[in-house]
Amino acid sequence: MSEMESSLELTNSLAASSLPPPRSRIFKIIVIGDSGVGKTCLTYRFCAGRFPDKTEATIGVDFREKMIEIDGEKIKVQLWDTAGQERFRKSMVQHYYRNVHAVVFVYDVTNPTSFQNLPSWIEECRQHSLGSEVPRLLVGNKCDLRDSVRVSTDQVQKFADSQSMPLFETSAKNPDDNDHVEAIFMTLAHKLKSQKPLMLSQPAGGENSVQLKPEQKLPGICWC
Repeated sequence: MSEMESSLELTNSLAASSLPPPRSRIFKIIVIGDSGVGKTCLTYRFCAGRFPDKTEATIGVDFREKMIEIDGEKIKVQLWDTAGQERFRKSMVQHYYRNVHAVVFVYDVTNPTSFQNLPSWIEECRQHSLGSEVPRLLVGNKCDLRDSVRVSTDQVQKFADSQSMPLFETSAKNPDDNDHVEAIFMTLAHKLKSQKPLMLSQPAGGENSVQLKPEQKLPGICWC
């Protein structure tokens, strides 16, 4: 190899190393439901592949993300899980519902009240311009507590059909249901990818988790 060729190869190598990281599409998915239904555990199971060692009530917003690949394309899935308590919802709602691409509604199969409250969550989404045109899923969590199940699957299925939402029943805690949790978010990701390209993109990155208290200003996160 000549000196000129070596110099050219070195220049190309340095140029390649200075290029910005590849850009990926971002799917912002919000996870909604009463406090204690397991929203945080579901997002943790999807992003980390396991049940969290320690769980606490979400204060403000819990944010996680995961890079996935669909048909050879890198896609960043951002999962936003807000506190189910009324006092936190009011303080975070303006940012939480901004530029949402899909919604996951979660209820606890052992808690009938969490199922009965779903219409109010759906109405809240509608009030923030997230109607039926936004891809949505309904998830019944804590199916590992089968001896305590009190919400009829048939009843929930009728409700899901009336709202044109697919229904998933799973357990974030049971390792055998890991594939079911994966299917929830991958189903939405495939649905979103089949739609028109999304505007927002950013350099591909790893998992991130942030918790905000309602009195705090929002950190430097891309509210996409």
